[in-house]
Amino acid sequence: MIDFSQIELLNLITHKVGNKLRDENIQLTDEATFYNNDTKEFLLRYFLLPVKSEEFFEFTHSVKLEMNDVYSISKDMFNDSTEFITHSKDLAKLLYENSMHPKIKGGELNIAFFKNVVLDDELVDAIGIYKSETDVPFLKMKIGKGKYNINHEFGFEIKGVDKGCIIFNTNQGTGFKVLVIDNSNKSVEAQYWKDDFLKLKPIANEFHQTNQFLGIAKNFVTKQLDEEFEVTKADKIDLLNRSVEYFKTHETFDKKEFEQEVFQDSGIIKSFRNFDNSYRLENEIEITDSFDISPQAVKKQARVFKSVLKLDKNFHIYIHGNRDMIEQGVDKDGRKYYKIYYDQES
Repeated sequence: MIDFSQIELLNLITHKVGNKLRDENIQLTDEATFYNNDTKEFLLRYFLLPVKSEEFFEFTHSVKLEMNDVYSISKDMFNDSTEFITHSKDLAKLLYENSMHPKIKGGELNIAFFKNVVLDDELVDAIGIYKSETDVPFLKMKIGKGKYNINHEFGFEIKGVDKGCIIFNTNQGTGFKVLVIDNSNKSVEAQYWKDDFLKLKPIANEFHQTNQFLGIAKNFVTKQLDEEFEVTKADKIDLLNRSVEYFKTHETFDKKEFEQEVFQDSGIIKSFRNFDNSYRLENEIEITDSFDISPQAVKKQARVFKSVLKLDKNFHIYIHGNRDMIEQGVDKDGRKYYKIYYDQES
């Protein structure tokens, strides 16, 4: 659980980082960024508002953790905050070296040092690394002598930084705890920020395990099930609904129990186990067969579990309950139909 209510912004510096592949410059500053007390409130909103998930990551490296540059620089920054500006320049240079794809945008890199963040009932320091890439126009209206003057400027919207991360000074020996912000939703940009620059891997906590297993179940039902079994779209929606319902109504996950309650049929269970094993190997996913369920991860995944049955362009049927109340058939003229039973209309 994260609590930012007591947070203090102790230091902030801004550098300009371009795209190295396109020969754009990197501009490093030598002094902390100036802001007044009124602006500080908006800065904190800008840095913290995009944090909507509690999916934690940790720094990693294929050889040894100390060879992860962002980890090592962050560790030095936590241990000696007097060298904040020097370390911030090292981070900017590192990001510049990793900006080697034509689709990567240049932008302002803000590096912040925070105190008094509550993480799992522990008071910790934190480092924020934020890249602002998309500036937008806004209008300024100022009253003059008997009239208003309107002009425009460009700036960044408070509601969302483009890319960022918050590094919490805890679990230092295993790679810290890190939250990631990436609003680009584009694979190339996401890869360069999270994988190439930061080099992170998910922490295998209850959020990660819940999120990953629900993702596997969804992929099995939507992509694999009808390759082996004759199932209707309504059947698949029913299985997706039952998958989410299991996680909503249980505090702990047990794989065998899940399989029996959701899939029920022994043939489908066997098929799911084969798919599950292959999917984990191909995607290098590690999940235990029992874990505490994260309600936040369930809420996140439930948004993408579609329960809409689309019939031509005429009807959308939302299925949330009993599959037995829906009957499918074909009439004598060859037209397909669904028959829906219900107790009362609302």
